[in-house]
Amino acid sequence: MTLRHRDGQVFRFDAGALCLELLLTGGPGPVASQYEVLDRTEGLLDWVRDCRLAPGLAPVVTAAELTAVRATRDALWRLALARAGGEPLPAADLAVLNAAAAHAPLVATVAADGTRAWAPGATGTGLLATVARDAVDLLTGPYADRIRVCGADDCALLFADTSRPGRRRWCSMDRCGNRHKVRAHRARTPTEGEK
Repeated sequence: MTLRHRDGQVFRFDAGALCLELLLTGGPGPVASQYEVLDRTEGLLDWVRDCRLAPGLAPVVTAAELTAVRATRDALWRLALARAGGEPLPAADLAVLNAAAAHAPLVATVAADGTRAWAPGATGTGLLATVARDAVDLLTGPYADRIRVCGADDCALLFADTSRPGRRRWCSMDRCGNRHKVRAHRARTPTEGEK
């Protein structure tokens, strides 16, 4: 996904999983006040257009479904942070995630031109079930122990490290990784007055 930081910098971010992309819509605590977009249906639909789901998805989302997406997103934040920190997964948040995953997911189809399309009748509940099932796969799959918080002190983005060596530290080398390299270079290089 392409993200725009509040300082105006635009950078690419690969969360490694659909469910972690949903965290970009806001979240519990201080994240909500800065980044919340699920306070309106349009915010969710904007996320749908930008996320890794195939183009053309336009679910009909009710107010109750939007509330459920937000509650599940907040539970997923806490679950991903717990997994990243090596802590037990909160039971209440697991219950929220599992309830969302129990519904029928979106149905993908193949269009006449060979591209991925979506079956008619997509709903917010189907969208949430699709995201929740992705979260179940992530939390129980081979990358469960590779859920990480960006290594920058001032960044809270979560990602699944799907790289082969499993040593990813930054949300994006274009942003946090590059800033770290610049700081490290400046620390190693004497300034004109020090020479």
